[in-house]
Amino acid sequence: MAIAVNDSNFNELVIKSDKPVVIDFWATWCGPCRMIAPIIDELHTEYEGKAVIAKCDVDSSQGIPVKYGIRNIPTILFFKDGEVKDKIVGATTKAVIVEKINKLM
Repeated sequence: MAIAVNDSNFNELVIKSDKPVVIDFWATWCGPCRMIAPIIDELHTEYEGKAVIAKCDVDSSQGIPVKYGIRNIPTILFFKDGEVKDKIVGATTKAVIVEKINKLM
């Protein structure tokens, strides 16, 4: 299962990470978010030790989505060296996410 990122652990898990970080911004009530949730969990297992695959519940952690201008969910942000390098808005395929992760490696 993907790591839960929130307002209190964001700096430690994302900004200070020495690995690429992928964050899925989601909510329990969001249908498309539930569609890609299994993909995010698979990627967490597949990229263990190589990249951080995380989820941020926009209802319980509102500071991060505001800071990064998340207006629609699901939104996936791709971080490297503490900076956003890429973004996907809306449901997508595993292949598209993998391609973007591999570009960060």
